[in-house]
Amino acid sequence: MAAHKVAIVGVGLSDCGRVPDKTATALMAQAARRALADSGLNKSDIDGLGAHGSLLAPIEVGEYLGLRPTWVDSTNVGGSSWEEMARHAAAAIAAGEIDVALLTYGSTARSDVKRRKRASAAAMPADGAMQYEAPYGVTLIAKYAMAARRHMIEYGTTIEQLAEIAVAAHEWAAMNENAFDRERITIEDVAAAPMLADPFTSRHVCLRTDGGGAVILANEEVARDCAKAPVWILGAASAASHVSMSEWADFTTSAAAVSGPKAFARAGVSPADIDVCQLYDSFTSTVLLTVEDLGFCAKGEGGPFVATGALRPGGSLPTNTDGGGLASCHPGMRGMFLMVEAVRQLRGECGPCQVDNAELACVHAMGGFFSHSATMILGRDR
Repeated sequence: MAAHKVAIVGVGLSDCGRVPDKTATALMAQAARRALADSGLNKSDIDGLGAHGSLLAPIEVGEYLGLRPTWVDSTNVGGSSWEEMARHAAAAIAAGEIDVALLTYGSTARSDVKRRKRASAAAMPADGAMQYEAPYGVTLIAKYAMAARRHMIEYGTTIEQLAEIAVAAHEWAAMNENAFDRERITIEDVAAAPMLADPFTSRHVCLRTDGGGAVILANEEVARDCAKAPVWILGAASAASHVSMSEWADFTTSAAAVSGPKAFARAGVSPADIDVCQLYDSFTSTVLLTVEDLGFCAKGEGGPFVATGALRPGGSLPTNTDGGGLASCHPGMRGMFLMVEAVRQLRGECGPCQVDNAELACVHAMGGFFSHSATMILGRDR
């Protein structure tokens, strides 16, 4: 990817939270229309499309939107799929293969559960690597809980320090009129919530909502004529580690330790330069490992770091400024929402949640069971 040649020029969110009257495709379309309006571009300007949900998802979504793309991507690496797609699209744009790419996502995760009353235990297929863990009841939440407990044992991290991550998210959500759960909470509230998987109570776990989002990437020629100031992709990288817990070499280190340094090096900046972070927060421990692995603090010091209030409004590392997946929205693959919020922060469009003088943002998404990491550094200036 040629450095500093590609920008995000449009972002949009669909209706989020409880949206029982729309399909996932309708949410994708709504978000795409809003991103197009935000950019000032027309459908005819789009020649690249990223989406997934089935093998034919980009083709199906393209037809639904009235597009005829010459480049498509349906990458699925879990919650970090959208950062990975953005990296692919940026490379295609920088190479001159396409000029403008639309990435769009929609999910009715909350409404689906309500309709079915409860998700079936068979929803997660027990084939491939899962066949060795599923028979023992090792669920997704159990894997994250195991990682959290290992960090507590290795480094003395406390449950109160993990709870602070949820409290910080709710502080941001309380100021975001579009957040699903705007209630301010305390560390005691987190501890008193129902236990789901030791050491996690329900307040350590992300929401399950409906929602969709879209981003539009363009080359520098197109970007300079769009409706709003471009937000440049300064550096991006990804890495994968494992699927089976038995193949995870160290429960306290994620693939962010690989993708993060590469993305910072490509951007020519360091963690100390970052003004605002949007980090995947499927669980509180996801954030804890991420801030360490990206270099915002040393390995093992994540607990004391977040306990200072660093992630809260006014903190030293404002993080998940819309409330994140813990309090704002989480339709299942939250990586798209991280990019949207980062762009809005760098444009100064976040109202009460706005971080003063935000010029550099770190976006980091996680996929699978701490399995895939994708890091992006975004900036207002090249």
